[in-house]
Amino acid sequence: MKKHSGFTLIEVMVVILIIGVLAALVVPKVMSRPDEARITAAKQDIATISQALNLYKLDNGRYPNTEQGLAALVKKPGIAPIPTNWKIDGYLDRVPKDPWGTPYQYLQPGVRGTIDVFSLGADQASGGEGSDADIGSWQD
Repeated sequence: MKKHSGFTLIEVMVVILIIGVLAALVVPKVMSRPDEARITAAKQDIATISQALNLYKLDNGRYPNTEQGLAALVKKPGIAPIPTNWKIDGYLDRVPKDPWGTPYQYLQPGVRGTIDVFSLGADQASGGEGSDADIGSWQD
């Protein structure tokens, strides 16, 4: 007689249970990473935009006002105050969108400083906590 080899039902169930426990522990940790990556990307964009704004101020003696907005870094503003030493190639190739696909916000004068560059975050509403909080130039 031939002996049949294979896994018993108990062995298969134990393996499935172990995989389920591991998935329950690992999946929540992995799922939170996309939010962290988006927040990091937004902070990098904001730092780049802030540097471009500082160069704009260095050339023109002032930041663009809120009405001129971040578009003043790409194209010379046509509304007052017109910058006198605007860099011909601009300060940015384009104004990026935040990682959630919406434009970055800009205030001058800012509520939290001389200028505020910020993203409203995942919830697209002012304020919030955690991954829903605003990400801005006032943060480290």
